[in-house]
Amino acid sequence: MELFLRGVAIYLFLLLVFRILGKRSLAETTTFDFVLLLIIGEATQQALLGNDFSVTNALVLITVLMGIDMVFSKLKGRYKKLDRLLEGTPLILVEHGKPLKGRMKEARVDTEDIMEAARLSHGLEQMKQIKYAVLERDGQISIIPSSSD
Repeated sequence: MELFLRGVAIYLFLLLVFRILGKRSLAETTTFDFVLLLIIGEATQQALLGNDFSVTNALVLITVLMGIDMVFSKLKGRYKKLDRLLEGTPLILVEHGKPLKGRMKEARVDTEDIMEAARLSHGLEQMKQIKYAVLERDGQISIIPSSSD
């Protein structure tokens, strides 16, 4: 039972931490971020397993974590409010060429991030060429160019 509770606690904690960090943190993983994720993985493994490194313990723990993930997936499909809470919603960052600074700050996205997405996806060079820039649920920035271009 302790193993089950550890698995649930760690799962919920990591879900909360990555939700607080925001969408962009996972979408733009740097080399340092990758190393940090490896360290988090090691710390999580130690917290989950404690001193019991048996195969049986690992299999039970994997089953618990996958089970929790499956339950959340089913619940998110059934309850849209839970889905929006856990996964977020798309967020408009630029509207008719005007950056929405409050939303950009909230999402920890700067003008250069938006212009990079505009250049890569549409070859746009100026903010005024963007009709909408949307931070998607997966952390990517979608660009809808102005129709005048």
